[in-house]
Amino acid sequence: MSAWHENITPRRFDGQTVIVTGAASGIGLATALRVAREGGRVVASDRSEEGLSKLMTEHAELGLIPVAGDISTEEAVQRVVAAAGERIDALANVAGIMDSFQPVHELDDDTWAHVLDVNLTSMMRLMRAVVPAMLAAGNGSIVNVSSEAGLRGSAAGAAYTVSKHAVIGLTRNSAIMYGRRGIRVNAVAPGGTRTNIHAEFKSQLAAEVLGPLMQVNVPPIAEASELAAGITFLLSRDGSNINGVVLASDNGWNAI
Repeated sequence: MSAWHENITPRRFDGQTVIVTGAASGIGLATALRVAREGGRVVASDRSEEGLSKLMTEHAELGLIPVAGDISTEEAVQRVVAAAGERIDALANVAGIMDSFQPVHELDDDTWAHVLDVNLTSMMRLMRAVVPAMLAAGNGSIVNVSSEAGLRGSAAGAAYTVSKHAVIGLTRNSAIMYGRRGIRVNAVAPGGTRTNIHAEFKSQLAAEVLGPLMQVNVPPIAEASELAAGITFLLSRDGSNINGVVLASDNGWNAI
C-alpha cells in the first residue's frame, strides 16, 4: 500500500467560518489545519490551553482563532459561537474521549455521565448553538465524529459505544430536520487512528472478550490527516449532495 499523502485543495473554504472542536490534537488538529490551509477562517476549540497555545505558535500564519474550554458546558459553547461571529458556515464536532472498556455491570455513574457529556451532549449543544445562524443563511454543513463503536458492539466499553451510536442518531435526525433548509448533517466513523487518545482495558472481562477480536479484525492504523480528508470533504461544498450519511473511514473494518 502506498504511503498516505495529503493533497490540499486551495481556496476550497475561502470566505467561510468553520468551528472545529478537539482542535489541539489528533483528528481535530488535522481537520483544523486542513480547513485553514484551504482558506477557511477556523475557530479552534479545545479544553487544553497548552495544546491550543502550541498550535498557535507552530501555525501562526494560518490565523486560527483559539477558544479554550470544556465544550460539555454551555458557557464554553457560547464562547466558541461568540468567537465565530454571526456567520457560521460549518461545524466539525470532533472532540471526544474514550472509556476503559467497562461492560455495563462494571460501569459507574461518573464514567457514564462524563463520557456521554463529552461525546454526545457537547455535540448537541454546539449544534443547537450554530443551527440558528445556518437557518438564517439557508446554508450550512455539520460533521459529527462517531466511531466504529457507533456501528458495532465490539470496539469499546458500554459508555463509549452508547455515546457513539447516539451520535449517529443525532446526525440522522438532524439531517432530516434541516436538509430542506440547506443544512447538511453527516457523520464520520473512524476506525483505529493515530491520535493522543489512549485507552486501557480496566475490565478483565473486556480483555478476554474484545482482546482476541481486536487482534484479528482491526485493520492498520490510519493517520489523523486521513480522517481529516473525509471530514473536510463532507464539510465542504464538494459534498453538496450528501446528507445524513455515516462515512466509515476505517480501512474496511466495517465490512468484516
